[in-house]
Amino acid sequence: MDLGLTDRVYVLTGASRGLGYATAQCLVADGARVVLSARDPDAVAAAVQRLGGPEHAVGLTADLADPETPGQLVAAARQHFGRLDGALISVGGPPAGNAAAITDEQWRLSFETVFLGTIRAVRTIAGALPEGGAIGLVLSTSARGPVPGLGISNGLRPGLVGAAKDIADDYGPRGVRVVGLLPGRILTDRNRELFAATGDPERARAEAEAGIPLRRIGDPAEFGRVAAFVLSPAASYLTGLTLPVDGGALRGL
Repeated sequence: MDLGLTDRVYVLTGASRGLGYATAQCLVADGARVVLSARDPDAVAAAVQRLGGPEHAVGLTADLADPETPGQLVAAARQHFGRLDGALISVGGPPAGNAAAITDEQWRLSFETVFLGTIRAVRTIAGALPEGGAIGLVLSTSARGPVPGLGISNGLRPGLVGAAKDIADDYGPRGVRVVGLLPGRILTDRNRELFAATGDPERARAEAEAGIPLRRIGDPAEFGRVAAFVLSPAASYLTGLTLPVDGGALRGL
């Protein structure tokens, strides 16, 4: 199946590793070009190199909490590749902990990055996209059901789903799509850290896998392929929805 990605250009935030990087790999493999951003300059440079260098990818050291970042991403895509066709917006997971025990400062900092930073990026990039453009938001299955020990995510992700739906309504008449992606347990550094924090990572992983119908943790490439499809012209009639990539773990219909 030809996804129609050849020579299309996407910006991806939080993409020096994990789900963002896995998506970049899939996009580049299908002929797209990408602008990556993350906060660690060395990690960004290494990711760009692994993707084949400036012919296929360029990098930008940036933080979504900075109001200037979305505009810089749009400008970098146009400067280096002459166009922009879409984006994958991802931020690092907020601090773990139960909602009742999280401090005001932790809530405030997480809101600035996870919530406001994401909305700002979507708003800015959607306004710069042509007809046929698409934005994917990397959210979490916590948008549909609370995940124990991830109080901030449980609080902020559902709000992002609602905001994304609203933005999809606004930009749909222009032919710009907005889709939320809900990764479940996928073997990223973030999930390794969460398993390790239990004190018995092997047992924690086994317990997590027992609650997944496919009985295994997902591979980042499995998420990346879904995200690349959603961003591609092949998914041209998908917008305003949230798509779980979780091995069947969510129990809602």
